[in-house]
Amino acid sequence: MTVERYQIHVADEVLEDLKYRLGHVRWPGLFEEAAWDRGTDQAYLKSLIAYWRDQFDWRAREAELNKLAHYRCKVEGLDIHFVHERGKGPNPHPLILTHGWPDSFLRYEKIIPMLTDPASYGGNPEDAFDVIVPSVPGFGFSNRLQRKGINNSNIAGLWATLMTEHLGYSKFAAAGGDIGSGVTRYLAFNHPELLSGIHLTDIGLIKNLLAVQDKSGLTEEEQLYIQNTSQWIAEEGGYMQIQSTKPQTIAYGLTDSPVGLAAWIIEKFRAWSDCKGDLRQSFSEDELLTNIMIYWITNTAGSSANLYYENTHTLPPLGPFEVPTAVALYPGDVCLPPRAWAERNLNITRWTTMPRGGHFTAMEDPGPLADDIREFFRPFRD
Repeated sequence: MTVERYQIHVADEVLEDLKYRLGHVRWPGLFEEAAWDRGTDQAYLKSLIAYWRDQFDWRAREAELNKLAHYRCKVEGLDIHFVHERGKGPNPHPLILTHGWPDSFLRYEKIIPMLTDPASYGGNPEDAFDVIVPSVPGFGFSNRLQRKGINNSNIAGLWATLMTEHLGYSKFAAAGGDIGSGVTRYLAFNHPELLSGIHLTDIGLIKNLLAVQDKSGLTEEEQLYIQNTSQWIAEEGGYMQIQSTKPQTIAYGLTDSPVGLAAWIIEKFRAWSDCKGDLRQSFSEDELLTNIMIYWITNTAGSSANLYYENTHTLPPLGPFEVPTAVALYPGDVCLPPRAWAERNLNITRWTTMPRGGHFTAMEDPGPLADDIREFFRPFRD
């Protein structure tokens, strides 16, 4: 399958079925004054569902998304959807951006023009990028995963093939967060000859550090990371345990109920962002619902959850690599890594602590992230 242009278009019957489901919700009972303590707050969710049912205009958002240059092609047997926007500058550098869960390619919608056309945002056209944003296999408009063994390492291989054989780039930059951080690190580990550098907004859970028994040789920062992250996993990691062990079980509810899907996703947007407990400070209802819609209309809630299972059961070890690496950390994110560990295990050449932002910073506050990406890759363009 050659690279072909792609347009998003959802059938009317899918939207009609969704509207019916949103109008016939069976709500659970409530504990008194539970708010967000026991999960997604019902008062907020009812407000969001009412907006979704009565005011949200998918066709308008669909038209906005279709202003981007969408493509699909078959890569190693999988149909991969991606956005490919060309840079406006004398020598745009190719950059592949990889999203995570529970977001989608939509994570990078705001930052794409800042990277392709920096001059329009007060930057230098010499910093322009050709930006490629794929939908991770199992997510959105890429193939739903129905075969075993697709993990972050395999996806890195798919991206290498996409960029070199299908798009014709001999060398490129890569960036990502969440699952996208893992995929990007495996790109650097498995295909260092293809990369000018990588930019990360997190480095994932450091499992080998969490497993250390004798902590006497660790720095104070590393010991604090173990303490804080262990507490976070105990209090906030239920979704991860379910999706890593029994993703098919949760898939039934998320696939059948748009309200269940919304509750599952927005709890994470609230907990992992820099919204200070108020989602409206970081995201509009249209942004949240467009992301949820991408899961709903493509029926990929279960498929995306399966990637957690594969990464737990089939992912090979990740070793050290020499590809230049930038890390930008955001105060609203979770499980912030100790710098000393990162510098021992990654080739850190840039470390930025941002004043604001969270896990979904490309959606929350894209400007500083675009600046950091431009500045980091500037010396590697030649």
